[in-house]
Amino acid sequence: MDVNLMVEVTPLLIKAAWITIDISIRAIILGFGVACVLVFLRSLQIKPLQWFSRGYVSVIRGTPYFVQLLLVFYGGPTIGLTMDPFTCGVMVGAFNIGAYMSEAIRGALESVESGQNEASRSLGFGRLQTLTYVVLPQAAGLMIRSVGVLAIVLVKNSSLVSIISVVELTYQAQRLIGSTYKPFEIFTLTAVMYICIVYAVMGIVELAYRRATRYTTLVKRVQ
Repeated sequence: MDVNLMVEVTPLLIKAAWITIDISIRAIILGFGVACVLVFLRSLQIKPLQWFSRGYVSVIRGTPYFVQLLLVFYGGPTIGLTMDPFTCGVMVGAFNIGAYMSEAIRGALESVESGQNEASRSLGFGRLQTLTYVVLPQAAGLMIRSVGVLAIVLVKNSSLVSIISVVELTYQAQRLIGSTYKPFEIFTLTAVMYICIVYAVMGIVELAYRRATRYTTLVKRVQ
């Protein structure tokens, strides 16, 4: 193992890792917005909007992320949709994870007993108040855990944007291998950096989960 080479290329891989993190953060934030819209459309008593939401989720879940990425980047210009590689990676990642997030959020909300909705309505709470003060505090823990798992999957899937020449961690690793012919050392460093990113995400998710479940934990102790 060429340790000197690993030390030499580490700064380049760290710089590329920040691009991976940047893409992932942007896609997760935008994806959460997409998910909220899909959940809202699904909750409306308007059949065409419900069908659109269900159809969108089915299409995204039924096609590989890799194919979606290539379709948008290479097929988009034929219909006037042109994006630079970085933007394409972010947008495809966002609309992909948004579909999965919508199902995770919807499942978490539906896990709260329906009787609690009825009880809050009988106390004069409106639909938004019921969601804010009754449903969300109880569903938050499950929602955060589920969304956290999806965020980790997105971080790892972000390596696929290397195919459209985004200079993120995997792309930089491939370039370095092409110039050094040291795949073991380069990919070992790359794997370590992905592990560090994933464990950082896991730590953030766990912290958010504990903060979100403080209220429900306190209620259980009182009971």
